[in-house]
Amino acid sequence: MKEHEAEVDVRIYVITVSTSRYEKYGNVTLTQENLKKINEIDDASGKLLIDEFSSKFKVVGYSLVPDDEIKILKSIFNAFENANVIITNGGTGLSPKDITIDTVRKIIEKEINGFGELFRKISYEIIGTSAMLGRTLAGTYKSGVIFCLPGSPNAVKIGAKIIMPTLKHILSHVQGLR
Repeated sequence: MKEHEAEVDVRIYVITVSTSRYEKYGNVTLTQENLKKINEIDDASGKLLIDEFSSKFKVVGYSLVPDDEIKILKSIFNAFENANVIITNGGTGLSPKDITIDTVRKIIEKEINGFGELFRKISYEIIGTSAMLGRTLAGTYKSGVIFCLPGSPNAVKIGAKIIMPTLKHILSHVQGLR
């Protein structure tokens, strides 16, 4: 255990924001008991997040929602009933329909600015100046934390690389356990 890190019960919920997948599969909500059904959905990034984080933490659920502010917020609020970490992927680009960042920013209490900075630094080392287009967000909500990642599998891998080693430390601070 790291200094300033308390032992916390990490419960993760993954939310994929994708109108095209939503139109194909409809409203999908998976619980911890049936997370394997993610294999039936064409969602490489959602599956990657579940697989990566399940190796170290408890993933308690998954939802697929369209690029719709109310549906994104409803999914986040519902997820926080069982989770203390929400990881979204998708809907972070520059097109008018990409609203995940703008929607989540409305509810976070304290932004974790270093997350986006570090994400873009690592992305720059891989893809060059196109990294400036990578919109990400992390912040606190009540006694939990929300991370918003782009929807590509490579972006999800970068996000997981940053989040995993610091997650307990972040939650320790957010929950006042440090």
